Amino acid sequence: MPPDPLARLRKLCLALPEAHEVEAWGEPTFRVRNKLFAMYAAAENHHGAGRAAVWCKAAPGNQALMVGVDPQRFFVPPYVGPSGWVGVRLTGRVDWRELADLLEDSYRLVAPKRLATALGDR
Repeated sequence: MPPDPLARLRKLCLALPEAHEVEAWGEPTFRVRNKLFAMYAAAENHHGAGRAAVWCKAAPGNQALMVGVDPQRFFVPPYVGPSGWVGVRLTGRVDWRELADLLEDSYRLVAPKRLATALGDR
């Protein structure tokens, strides 16, 4: 049985300073100071559309770049996609190190400056 992508995602997100989990819209979301930086989309839910994924905030221009380079892994998620968020599929071969970097980038975009700088240059 393959590893549970939500368990791995949860571990990555909750390792960030003051990150916490809140269930919203029937899915786990990950926040810092109640600001959303990642949302899980289960395969069974209409948000996942048959494939587990995570949606995370992306810096301006990164969404188009990632989706353009690898549309099998990255996609524009519903609802938050127009705001620049990017979806990352958690099925097949997942680069968990790259995903950890994307989640950290998303976290830095919403975290208070003190917490973002506490991460240093990881």
